[in-house]
Amino acid sequence: MKTLTLAAVSSALLFAAVLPASAHITLQDKASQPGGSYRATLVVGHGCGDAATTAVRIQIPEGFYNVKPMPKAGWTLETVTGKYEKPFSNHGSVLEEGVTEISWSGGELPNAYFDEFVFRGTFGPDVSTEEPFYFPVIQTCGDAEDAWIDTSGDEEAEFPAPSVTLSPAQETGEHHH
Repeated sequence: MKTLTLAAVSSALLFAAVLPASAHITLQDKASQPGGSYRATLVVGHGCGDAATTAVRIQIPEGFYNVKPMPKAGWTLETVTGKYEKPFSNHGSVLEEGVTEISWSGGELPNAYFDEFVFRGTFGPDVSTEEPFYFPVIQTCGDAEDAWIDTSGDEEAEFPAPSVTLSPAQETGEHHH
């Protein structure tokens, strides 16, 4: 019986230690490079309070190009497109416009579960490595809304925007053709 109690306490402590990190909407892969492709897996760890998540809308900032979202069974996928401030060269083609917002709606993610929403794109070659690259998100839960848009970098922020740390590309001497 003592072993079971100790195991239960250990599990509770482990869960409590993990809980704050999963209490926000985050990106699974938190690192990339300017000029590199990036598969963004947006992890929604909970609803708004106790309410189920019914929509997730993400803003695609300037500097992240050629965006393609992944459809999600049971959810309606919509995109908003617009002109880029700066055209982007992609394998010999010049892209002057693309996806600026992605929205998944119509599903229901109960507060007791988590899920992932996926999109991919390419970071522009001149995106700054001096600060995190933020993807602001609006999470809708019926009539409630949580705006994960704080880009201050404050670790204590209540609603931090998901972010990626960009590092300069490493020279490997290898060339891909």
